[in-house]
Amino acid sequence: MSAADPRIAADRLASSLGYSLDVGQLDVLDRYAQFLVEEASVAGGIGPAEGDRIFDRHVGDALAFLAGMAERPATMVDVGSGVGLPGIPLAIALPETAVTLVERSAGRTHLLRRVVRILGLTNVTITEGDIRRVGGTFDVVVFRASLPVEPATTEFERLSDDPHGIGLFGLSRLPNPPEAPDPPPGVGYTVVGDDFGVLDSPFWLLRMRRIARK
Repeated sequence: MSAADPRIAADRLASSLGYSLDVGQLDVLDRYAQFLVEEASVAGGIGPAEGDRIFDRHVGDALAFLAGMAERPATMVDVGSGVGLPGIPLAIALPETAVTLVERSAGRTHLLRRVVRILGLTNVTITEGDIRRVGGTFDVVVFRASLPVEPATTEFERLSDDPHGIGLFGLSRLPNPPEAPDPPPGVGYTVVGDDFGVLDSPFWLLRMRRIARK
């Protein structure tokens, strides 16, 4: 279960994954959590009943994507960011990473621009539109409830920095690790994650990597 103070839980979760959050970062995470309750939920960006589990199922859930990163990436893209999940908590935890948030809804893009401005995040770029029209390559491509696995893998292959880029797909919050689906040729899947002792349930990611075609 999460700690009574979400900032303590965020610090414990990040530390368990090898990342250190200073007081300023924890404060910004707390302000983002307030934005989710006070503005994003009102606008329909998250469910109206989510206020009691903002950390466990949103902010902490987003930070858990750090479990799939072997090192701090220089660039990252959040596909279908919605109201900034997982991209904004990751941008707060990784201030040296250039994070691109892609969202096709004009209303949610407006919310993203507002909260990035409120939080003063200088490492975030917001792109409104379909991910299929986004160019460039990134060290990390993240997906949280934005696409099914197969089209997400297609976008990972197109957007990832070959051969070192990785894709991270939010897979499950069930008690036991799920089985990885069969990957397409040229891509390897690995399930990563754990019960970090902070979230209200274990968190599992599907980690995508390019592999040599046989």
